[in-house]
Amino acid sequence: MGRILHFGLGNFARAHLLDYTADAGQWDVVGVSLRSAETRNRLAKQGFGYTLGVQGIGPKKITILRNILVAPEDPHAVLDGINSADIISATVTEKGYHLDANGQLDLSDSAIAQDLKTQAPSTLISYLAFGLSTRTTPVTILSCDNRIANGQALKRAVKQFAKAAHLTLDWSLFTFPNAMVDRITPATTDALRNALNDPMAVPTEPFREWVIEDDFAGQRPDWPDVQFVRDVAPHELRKIRMLNGAHSLLAYSGIARGHEFVHQAIADPVLHDRVLTLMNEATKTLPIGANDPSGAYASALVKRFENPELRHALRQIAMDGSQKTPYRFIETIRDLLEMGEPADALVHGLKSWINFCIEETREGLILDDPKAHQIAHAVQSNDPVFELLKLVNAVDLHPLMQE
Repeated sequence: MGRILHFGLGNFARAHLLDYTADAGQWDVVGVSLRSAETRNRLAKQGFGYTLGVQGIGPKKITILRNILVAPEDPHAVLDGINSADIISATVTEKGYHLDANGQLDLSDSAIAQDLKTQAPSTLISYLAFGLSTRTTPVTILSCDNRIANGQALKRAVKQFAKAAHLTLDWSLFTFPNAMVDRITPATTDALRNALNDPMAVPTEPFREWVIEDDFAGQRPDWPDVQFVRDVAPHELRKIRMLNGAHSLLAYSGIARGHEFVHQAIADPVLHDRVLTLMNEATKTLPIGANDPSGAYASALVKRFENPELRHALRQIAMDGSQKTPYRFIETIRDLLEMGEPADALVHGLKSWINFCIEETREGLILDDPKAHQIAHAVQSNDPVFELLKLVNAVDLHPLMQE
């Protein structure tokens, strides 16, 4: 039996990686929480098993989670896990990579700077750097987060931390395959917990997808329906620019128009048309084979958005906008401009994020974003739009914001 050490046991990991791995058999998972013991304590009460509430299909018991290590309680146990796991994986969201606007490790980030100063880990990046520095056997490190070339982004961050920390790693032992993950997984509701009689139940849609670069250092589970490919880029570009881009547009514009959930926002005729326009714009930037000329992928996405039973909160999608807008809006806008193509819906999406930051901050709210303080400072400046674009390395798009 193989073992996966997984950083970040939120709802998405429990609905995606753990679901696939449960179907594969012969493997189990040990989770790592980098901050709180709450999830560990609550799952421990029920033997680390939980119910996956698959909309339209029914409950599914997931029983392959063996333990959750809480890093602040026992960092050595996490480092030992890195040394013994057959695969190390992560869903820590975009902000868990601590990258700057140029995609490089932000050495001035408070958590990264503290780890370098103390020579002790607290983040995914530092745990991997310290843990892999003593590992002598091959291992695959698998990112399951929504980042373009997520495996390479993770490898680059770990390399940069290791160099700054004066650590020596045998890079020939490690692979960091890129991967695309997809399954809409909203926050759990009390109604679902009661219906399934499980306080740790996870809601999700029946659709799931996983495309992984075929670059494993050792054994891997026999995951059903997973696509192993030479190049993940076409798949991840399509998903991030179309699904995630549309999600962010619906979030920021939908909140401004008084909506609470995705299914409400997509039912708004104005936003429905804008989403279709955004997907059409994004399609033009995709490589051949992923550019969906028939519109089938876009139509399937809209149907998923329209699902009222998922109750996917717009504010859940809206968090961490400073980390998401570069991949979901900005890079696509730049590609369209270079092609001489219009980017009206994508520009509107970027404007919506800017307006969201301004309105929320001026109402005295602190954004759920790793750059919340910088955003607040930008909003208070003489030119909030320029300063917010500066935060996401998009000052070149400032003229479009005036149109």
